Amino acid sequence: MRPGRIALRALGLAGTVLLLVAPRAVAVGGWSVGPGGGGRPSFYAEGVPGAVLQDTVSVTNAGRHPVTVRLTGTGVPVTLAERSVRVPARTRADVPFTVTVPAHAAPGDRSGALVAKDADGRTATVRIRLRVGGPALTALTVEHLAVHGDRITYELVNRGTTALVPKLAVHADGIFGRVLMDRAPRTLPVRLAPGTRTELSEPWPGRPALDAVRVRLTATAAGGAHATASTRAHFVPWGAVAGTTAALTAAAAVTVVRLRGRRAEPVAEPHSPDVELTGAAR
Repeated sequence: MRPGRIALRALGLAGTVLLLVAPRAVAVGGWSVGPGGGGRPSFYAEGVPGAVLQDTVSVTNAGRHPVTVRLTGTGVPVTLAERSVRVPARTRADVPFTVTVPAHAAPGDRSGALVAKDADGRTATVRIRLRVGGPALTALTVEHLAVHGDRITYELVNRGTTALVPKLAVHADGIFGRVLMDRAPRTLPVRLAPGTRTELSEPWPGRPALDAVRVRLTATAAGGAHATASTRAHFVPWGAVAGTTAALTAAAAVTVVRLRGRRAEPVAEPHSPDVELTGAAR
């Protein structure tokens, strides 16, 4: 027998002893719904994440005519053996069902309900109380840290079994360790359930125009959760660089044209004076 089933049955017996005179949920049409076996006003289940717990819901028809009731579960993961049941007059129908404890559920109490509804729209509801067991573990990571213009983007991930309300501190320094930003830890307006992640961003309106920057984020939460991530970013005023490059390129082009012009000028040959020979040969 599964440990979760044993725990459920044991706790169910305890509830029966304490609540023998508890009433059932009765609809106007003369039928009622409640936990199988009677004596319990509601369902109670306890198990660790991933456990599948079993119980039975009873639909009792005290009227003179048959009634068809549709069953649904809300609030917690409920799987019913039959979602629709036809109950003859003065008869009771027992429907087995299971409650699955979510795999990443945090330890603590959850609530749900089994709702029964007949063809005329009359309803009756029985509460389900689910207690999730297991150790309370806190774990947090900072992922996908990046700098985009005047914003720092990142993701916080809850790697533990308890819900977290994180705090965040931001630090950035530039060349030679010059401090550019140093924001003290502050509580973020988010609540991270176990196994979930959220994407957030930090504004940086006074970011430098020209610098090599190292950004470090530190996230903490109650219970000892602590995580740090860092990244580097280079800020370059590309507009000014483009203008300077264009000016240098133009100056270089003018220089080349001038040099070519000088090479194209004709070179004058050296001038030799006319020589007149006079005299007679003897």
